[in-house]
Amino acid sequence: MQSDTVWAVSQATGMRRVQVDGNLTLHDDYGWASGGFLADSKVTGLVDSGTQQQWLSRNNSYSSWTGQNWNIVMLGDEPLGVPDKTWPEASYTAVEKTPVIREKPFLVYDEKDGLGVFVPEWKEESMSFAWEGDAPEGKVLPLNDFYVAKENVDSAKSINEALADGKNVLFTPGIYELDEAIKVQKSGTILLGMGLATLRSAAGNECVVSENADDLILAGLLFDAGTAESENLVRLGAKEGAKPSLIADVYFRVGGIASDEPCKTKACITIDLDNVVGDNLWVWRADHGDNVGWDMNTCENGIIINGDNVTMYALMVEHFNGYQTMWNGNEGTCIMYQSEVPYDVPDRGQWINPDGKRFGYASFKVAEDVSSFNATGLGIYLYNRDNTIPMYCAMEVPDVEGVHVHNAITAYLNGFPGMKCVINEAGDSLLSAGQTAKVLDYENGQWR
Repeated sequence: MQSDTVWAVSQATGMRRVQVDGNLTLHDDYGWASGGFLADSKVTGLVDSGTQQQWLSRNNSYSSWTGQNWNIVMLGDEPLGVPDKTWPEASYTAVEKTPVIREKPFLVYDEKDGLGVFVPEWKEESMSFAWEGDAPEGKVLPLNDFYVAKENVDSAKSINEALADGKNVLFTPGIYELDEAIKVQKSGTILLGMGLATLRSAAGNECVVSENADDLILAGLLFDAGTAESENLVRLGAKEGAKPSLIADVYFRVGGIASDEPCKTKACITIDLDNVVGDNLWVWRADHGDNVGWDMNTCENGIIINGDNVTMYALMVEHFNGYQTMWNGNEGTCIMYQSEVPYDVPDRGQWINPDGKRFGYASFKVAEDVSSFNATGLGIYLYNRDNTIPMYCAMEVPDVEGVHVHNAITAYLNGFPGMKCVINEAGDSLLSAGQTAKVLDYENGQWR
């Protein structure tokens, strides 16, 4: 991109693998902005995040960064441009290197070989973008390795037949009404969407299920709940000794679409598979739109993680009826988390913690039997639009050594009566709209 560029976005958007010869502005004249995600890119000038509430910048290069609100995380960025001032004086959290990542695949064209899909390799402890220089960073798969799916032509049946023949799947833009799950049973399979291809549950079925498969790539897709309740929209089944899998630019929606009936599911995504890396996920239950309401477009949990050694970058989960995120696996890592708890709770009696003693579900729940987990750069927000529902704490974790949270912020946006704690019993209370509270480090009941 030549000259200065404006990329004023919120969630469910991502900018990847670009070069901006100039400055990059992430807001529109300081208007409302609640994104977002930038990765594997080079900006020769500065990045101005302005009014962005939160942002993850991962493996990028820029001359400097200006603008801050609540939770701006720089992960594996070149140190030259990363601000010197960080928490608690500023809202910046800097993590020197990205522990493990595989960049999202993308369509390429060569005059000799025609169209193909470039698939980057895995890299560990990486810094900055990876596409300059002579060293190869991946491989090109010919397009004939893919079944090219088309809206109003393909069904779950035709896509499953292609998968059974050993094909990957490239979804062209459109809405795919699925009356059964797409079943991934071969390791190394790629499901790649173009133009935010949408997979919708049409009969109370799951949309994508993997069974005893690893080394998967699921990228560039939007999943919609249907009017018949499903168990999940995506479920990644366990496999012993699993190789790493990637979920990148994958979004979920429960309601908020044109429908004659409410849309619902029990959970959006359940991950039983070990060694999964998530890179920019937005998981959302609608609290506005047609046929939405607390007891209409229901979904208890946004994401449930049962696998071990799961890593999430830019995990955004919002407005679900219970816990937004349930993390049950060990050796987990979450870097940059964003969540608003539900706006539309009708009364206190319908939003009580499972222990029966506290009002409100925490946004992020780490199971009591988890012994190792790390989270960095979390923003959790309370907006009491429809009622005066108190919330006890934003995050619940077991008090053991090895479960560590770094730089968590809560913000009280609207309504009354607020939030008592940030993590378990730690952190200041929020008593009036506009207040924020921070916990810089929490482990085994100790915090600062």
